[in-house]
Amino acid sequence: MAKTCKASTSNNKTKRSAPLAPKAPPAPPASSDAVRASMQGNKGADTKPELLVRQRLREAGLTGYRLHWKVPGRPDVAWPGKKVALFVNGCFWHRHKGCKMASTPKSTREYWTFKFERNVERDKQNMAALRRAGWRIHIIWECQLKKDRIESTFARLLPKLAGELDKELHLPSSAKERAT
Repeated sequence: MAKTCKASTSNNKTKRSAPLAPKAPPAPPASSDAVRASMQGNKGADTKPELLVRQRLREAGLTGYRLHWKVPGRPDVAWPGKKVALFVNGCFWHRHKGCKMASTPKSTREYWTFKFERNVERDKQNMAALRRAGWRIHIIWECQLKKDRIESTFARLLPKLAGELDKELHLPSSAKERAT
């Protein structure tokens, strides 16, 4: 029988709720000081991909956004008044399907599988909650910001965002040169 969480009600009767989530396997120890330093260096905000996206948004005149707005999933960039959210997802952590950057470490597979499944499920729940609240969601994957794909990524994304935000798209001369 699965463990359940007990919650008391106002009339002191006990009510059973949904089963508790399975317990995560313990985190494996770092295999070296270099691995430990690398993992501790993983940032939650102001990553290089985020900074690149924000630079491109400013160049295109799509300003007025907020960073890590307090809605489900904490979008990396959000326009709350227009209910538009932009996530800049790392392929490894958010499991970009079909991407070679979404590899799974060979050691302690149980730990990593659990962690990745939990990340993907949390992402799905957050996206569903945002959609229910009327938000439009865009996701840029880390691999889409690589040199061979970045121009096509922004050529598709920026016009969509400009339309949703009711803003005129401004392409600076350097971006216009890149587009031709």
